[in-house]
Amino acid sequence: MIMGNRTDSDIKKLLFPLIKMKNANISMTIKVGEDEDEDWEPMGPTPMPKIPTLRHWDFKLLERYPPFYMPICDMCCLCTFGKCDLSKGKKGACGLNIKAQQARIVLIACCIGASCHAGHSRHLVHHLIEVLGRDYPINLGNEIEVEAPIARTVTGIRPRTLADLERILDYCEEQITHLLSAAHTGQEGSYLDFESKALHAGMIDDLAREAGDIAQIVAYNMPKGDEDAPLIDLGFGCIDKSKPVILCIGHNVVPGSYILEYLEENGIEDDVEICGICCTAIDITRVSEKPKVVGPLSRQLMFVRSGVADVVIVDEQCIRTDILEEVLKTGAVLIATNEKMCLGLEDVSHMSEDEIIGYLLRKRACLILDEEKVGKVAVEIAKIIAKERKDRKTLPDLSEIVELAKQCSECGWCNRNCPNTFKVKEAMILAKKGNFDGFIDLYRRCYGCGRCEEICQRNLPIVSMTTKVGEAYYKDLKFKMRAGRGPIKDVEIRSVGAPIVFGDIPGVVALVGCSNHPNGEEEVAMIAKEFLERKYIVVATGCAAMAIGMWKDKDGKTLYEKYPGEFKAGGLVNCGSCLSNCHITGAAIKIANIFAKVPLRGNYAEVADYILNKVGAVGVAWGAMSQKAAAIATGVNRWGIPVILGPHGAKYRRLYIGNGEKFTVKDKRTESLMEIEPVPEHLIITAENMKECICMIPKLCMRPNDTPKGRANKIYHYVDVYEKYFGRMPPDLEKFVRTEKDIPFMIKDKVMSYLEEKGWKPFDKYPQDPTVLY
Repeated sequence: MIMGNRTDSDIKKLLFPLIKMKNANISMTIKVGEDEDEDWEPMGPTPMPKIPTLRHWDFKLLERYPPFYMPICDMCCLCTFGKCDLSKGKKGACGLNIKAQQARIVLIACCIGASCHAGHSRHLVHHLIEVLGRDYPINLGNEIEVEAPIARTVTGIRPRTLADLERILDYCEEQITHLLSAAHTGQEGSYLDFESKALHAGMIDDLAREAGDIAQIVAYNMPKGDEDAPLIDLGFGCIDKSKPVILCIGHNVVPGSYILEYLEENGIEDDVEICGICCTAIDITRVSEKPKVVGPLSRQLMFVRSGVADVVIVDEQCIRTDILEEVLKTGAVLIATNEKMCLGLEDVSHMSEDEIIGYLLRKRACLILDEEKVGKVAVEIAKIIAKERKDRKTLPDLSEIVELAKQCSECGWCNRNCPNTFKVKEAMILAKKGNFDGFIDLYRRCYGCGRCEEICQRNLPIVSMTTKVGEAYYKDLKFKMRAGRGPIKDVEIRSVGAPIVFGDIPGVVALVGCSNHPNGEEEVAMIAKEFLERKYIVVATGCAAMAIGMWKDKDGKTLYEKYPGEFKAGGLVNCGSCLSNCHITGAAIKIANIFAKVPLRGNYAEVADYILNKVGAVGVAWGAMSQKAAAIATGVNRWGIPVILGPHGAKYRRLYIGNGEKFTVKDKRTESLMEIEPVPEHLIITAENMKECICMIPKLCMRPNDTPKGRANKIYHYVDVYEKYFGRMPPDLEKFVRTEKDIPFMIKDKVMSYLEEKGWKPFDKYPQDPTVLY
């Protein structure tokens, strides 16, 4: 199980001193590999799967959910043979057709996403091993025995120490290398095999995230499944501008943790404001309750332009690549801390902290790869810069906005260049008259990409204008969200396993992904609210978790203040950052293992088959944007969990859509094959708007294993949301009613009337223990 070179080295080290001894009797046992602790569970059929190992499982999925492609471009430009025209059935110079080319692009995107999380996790694990040692134990507390369900299932390893996580990442990196190489010219030629490889990349992404999040949980003593994780401050309005402000952006907790450590060691925690954007924000609040969360990545450009931050720390992922330019415009200081984002800055890691502070006073930006030094440097330079910037104005005032708006030629390119076609031109026209209603609406919904001002012929600072209006008119920008709690406890799984599998809890809705929302953060909160009220289990991570917190009810409370943080019906669980997405998949795996006693160790296909047929969970990536989101969704798909994407998700170019016809499964109790209703109907699909998304969720939570009582519960919600949002019965309801027992009593008459109109006929039989593994 260990690498060949290292084995050779270890053996030589053992033998050479003994060989020099004359007449010595050598009696020894050479044990190749780590001490595996073989007793915890027999090894299953597929430990450390290679690319083709789970191909049979992938093909089962792809047969039921054939890839549907939406080419953005029908040219291939990846090699110097091209450009090759792949339209109308033509092949490229290498022989690739358009379907395989689209599948190749999906594989590349998933590899980028998986390598991003694997790189992040590798950085964390290496750093923590340097600080804490390879033998630092993995201990998530007495209430979590299945500490790494993904690692156990995929690799067969039960991680006991940080060194075990390193072994898991070795495997991830090896697989990513092979996967990416398959995208080279003249390699894979089948779209189905490209898709199988993309599913493999998604699984590796899941595994790498689990390794990274477990490492940071144990090393930084983050909450370990704490359903009462503290409520923390969220939003622009919670930042105390009277103090020096340090803003952390990205996905790596290490620099922020050193800042917190320096403040604590020097007793100045209340003297400096620490805040964050995106997943770094969530993770530093898992280390300490002191930092504030500004919001998801959609608030990045607006907050930087506001000039509130005196020092901006960037680490990795989801950071604007023009962040240096934007920060310098405000007179603040920028510190890059990660090799993946150096921004052309001079590496000053070799200097002392005091020398770096002097350098920053002269140059205003630098690269520090020694993250421990970032702690002192960020705090001390913030104290100096805050005094210097005290009276600096970074945004136009309202009267200046009126004058700027008057320069607008009303050409309309801002509207056309906006990904959501927001009415920027109309906001300008109103602002010319001193009416800011249009900009107020923009501030609420815009995710700050800046494409409007990039296209503006008059170079108007539209994002800055929007930010100022928002600052002036939205007085209550303080919210509460629950800190990321990490994994789901085993005891919680024991409580909800049976109700989920039999359908008494109608489903688990996981809201994840980026902030590329079609209509702002509010829609994510509305989706969560709808299903919390219906007693689904709602789970969230990353930008979606923050978006949920940025909406209040009429009593001024956020959903985190209204609903418990437990993994139970009607519970709202914030697992944490994007890395913590693994705990959502992990919960589904634990249901298979803890409730149904399905062995995990190296037993991927059986576990995924159980989830596909019995665990009513659906992922919603309403703002899916990045390659990481593509990898996350594809990884979730391989476990048999369907995903709904927002309308921008179509730009990933590929969906897995069922054709609406009946599926075939095997009933393990009777050993017979039989046709069943098409559940879950799709594996990955887009919804055009929030209403459509809400109506898809109950349908995609249906599973073949539902009892009549459980199916009736799910059908009730499907009918109810459809009537609520579209004013009529679901147009495909007849597909999902197996017998009259599946019809909820309170709506039986109208459902039966509808079914009769559709010519519905009940199933003669349906499976008691369905599987697709036959």
